[in-house]
Amino acid sequence: MSGPSPMASACSFLFVPGDRPERVPKALASGAHAVIVDWEDAVAPAAKAGARLGLTELLPTLPAADRARLALRINAAGTPWHADDVAALPALPAQGLGAVVVPKAEGASALAPVAAALGADGVLLPLIESAAGLEAVRAIAAAPQVARLLFGHLDFQADLGLACGPDEAELMPVRLQIVLASRLAGVVPPVDGVTTDTQDTALVQSHAARALRGGFGGKLCIHPAQVAAVHAAFAPAPEQADWARRVVDGFAAAQGGVFSVDGRMVDAPVVALARQVLARAAPIRVPQGASGLG
Repeated sequence: MSGPSPMASACSFLFVPGDRPERVPKALASGAHAVIVDWEDAVAPAAKAGARLGLTELLPTLPAADRARLALRINAAGTPWHADDVAALPALPAQGLGAVVVPKAEGASALAPVAAALGADGVLLPLIESAAGLEAVRAIAAAPQVARLLFGHLDFQADLGLACGPDEAELMPVRLQIVLASRLAGVVPPVDGVTTDTQDTALVQSHAARALRGGFGGKLCIHPAQVAAVHAAFAPAPEQADWARRVVDGFAAAQGGVFSVDGRMVDAPVVALARQVLARAAPIRVPQGASGLG
């Protein structure tokens, strides 16, 4: 890849139906760090071909910075539309598409045809949505061109026949395995699933905060109103950022030795946590107004 992918630093990913290309500029202007054009669940079978054409016509009209923030979710392998979706991919990286979301990812070998269609600069975002996907999650995370993992927790529940409670405690071990696989593969922290309630922003923020506590680096959104709540959850509070700065500054002053902040000992693991807080405190620059509002 020619440079770092915007997908690696994004914490909000907003879905847009692939057969509604007029909504893409609005989504890009929403403040979301990345926008996923969906050719899969959001598009009826009769509209799939039109969605493919719509994206290829739209991409050249967008500024390069916006195109780099666009991902595309294709239809899963084994569906009637997958082959045509993959056949449409080779032209898209040259037009600046940022990444391809691979749904129902269940093995590293299944990613290879998509990677080949995109070329060496193509970026993959596999969705873990099934028992088979979880079984192969470490190999998937380590596969070539994978920038990070996404968790499709609703499809995962359906695949396993789970009946999760409101806190989704049943999925805690699953989420941890996805976080561990990402860390072992050396890719950035994964992206948690959607919140289906589009009106309750407090619930969205609560789910995003749970994702952050669990080691995730972002969250999928299905409505522009959810984006700000995700950002609020992932941004450290001012007092946290202040503590982190004093820890990092103190570490430099101590020349790597043990020291204390607020009466508590600070050593290397604490410094590492402080640096993570500061990384979250640094705002991600999203082009403002470049796409217009359609």
